[in-house]
Amino acid sequence: MGLNDPQWGNKNSGGPPDLEAVLRDLNKKITEMFGGKGGGAGGGAGSGGSGMPRNLSGGLGLIVAAILLVWAASGFYIVDASQRGVVLRFGKYVEATQAGPRWHFPFPIETVEVVNLSQVRTVEVGYRDNVKNKMLKESLMLTDDENIIDIQFAVQYFLKDPADYLFNNRMPDENVRQAAETAIREVVGKNKMDFVLYEGREQVAAATTKLIQDILDRYKSGILVSKVTMQNAQPPEQVQAAFDDAVKAGQDRERQKNEGQAYANDVVPKAKGAAARLMQEAEGYRQRVVANAEGDTSRFKQVLVEYEKAPVVTRERMYLDMMQQVLSSSSKVLVDQKAGNSLLFLPLDKLMQSTNPGAAIPDAAGRSANNAEQVAPQPAAAIEPVMPNVREGLRGREREARQ
Repeated sequence: MGLNDPQWGNKNSGGPPDLEAVLRDLNKKITEMFGGKGGGAGGGAGSGGSGMPRNLSGGLGLIVAAILLVWAASGFYIVDASQRGVVLRFGKYVEATQAGPRWHFPFPIETVEVVNLSQVRTVEVGYRDNVKNKMLKESLMLTDDENIIDIQFAVQYFLKDPADYLFNNRMPDENVRQAAETAIREVVGKNKMDFVLYEGREQVAAATTKLIQDILDRYKSGILVSKVTMQNAQPPEQVQAAFDDAVKAGQDRERQKNEGQAYANDVVPKAKGAAARLMQEAEGYRQRVVANAEGDTSRFKQVLVEYEKAPVVTRERMYLDMMQQVLSSSSKVLVDQKAGNSLLFLPLDKLMQSTNPGAAIPDAAGRSANNAEQVAPQPAAAIEPVMPNVREGLRGREREARQ
């Protein structure tokens, strides 16, 4: 009958059940469960006090075995592909286990610390959580040209050796922050302010990354720095306005330089082209003059040769050619006759008009014959007798010249 039976009090009015009997029944059931044979009531009574300790010791052994089994099972653990297990035996490093199911001696003999190698960890230098939450003690730095700048940046890293990360440094994350601050101060201290703030940010970040890694490797921290991200770089707030004015002035200077360069790029090619054109024209003029001079020289030499052969004929021919060239652009001719005191006037324009009434002969200055000196018209019959006398006068002058 169970202890929670409602009729238990009516049948056992003498008091509560015997505790030894309850333990004896429990031991009997456990023994039967594991294949043993329990004794009868008489046997238990006949054996007296020696039967109970033997059954009780068997149950305790089973309990101890179960506890040992649970304790041994607590040594199983699983390591992911991105993790490594660090086994410690009485606090001393034993090995680093790879990914997969593993087992180690349970606590307190061995312990395991699982470390994530692929997790990207970040430390912030010069600020915390937000760039507005500045840490001036970390962010203010001195450049090579003795200017103060305010820099905030973040360092991203992951683990390459879990044993070194756990045992060689007490506070590895703080070590990374201190190494980053040391490295950035060294790099900034070797460069000018404008280089750090503007064109040299990538170079500063690369140099800082390399220097941080060198420091951490000397410490054997087991950390691999992946990237240094520059969050903010500016002058201190106290001189920000003046620095902005200086920056604007520098930008204006660069703009004016660019405008001047653009103007020079526009004017200089034109000037060079004009100079080249003038030089080519001068060269062409020189060649033309030289060619004309050489041609005149050659013609003069040819005329000289002919003149030496027949001087009189050559002089007459040259004279006639010259007169033809001179008189071709003149509309009036005055002939001085030595035989008489009269001055002969030949209106060539009128003579030509008489032969060609529709033509207008320009004078030597390019004006028409109507604007020239007014001469009284003469009939063609009056001009015809004059022409033989003119010819005779010309022939006489030629003969005198020959004599």
